[in-house]
Amino acid sequence: MENFETSISEILEVDSVELTDELESFDAWDSLTILSIIALCDDEYGVTLSADEINDAETINGLKELIKSKI
Repeated sequence: MENFETSISEILEVDSVELTDELESFDAWDSLTILSIIALCDDEYGVTLSADEINDAETINGLKELIKSKI
């Protein structure tokens, strides 16, 4: 999970993210972004997430904790 924030910032098309940032606050937040996060989690962590789980995570940290709980 050491490159998690970097990978998420690339998907969200920003320079960096903070763990407290709300996912929906990003301009790039849309269904394609959610699919990109699903693909990242599958490729990098072997974790399968649903769009609803990602939306329920609400923040970068919530997403990170969700992934960690499934590893």
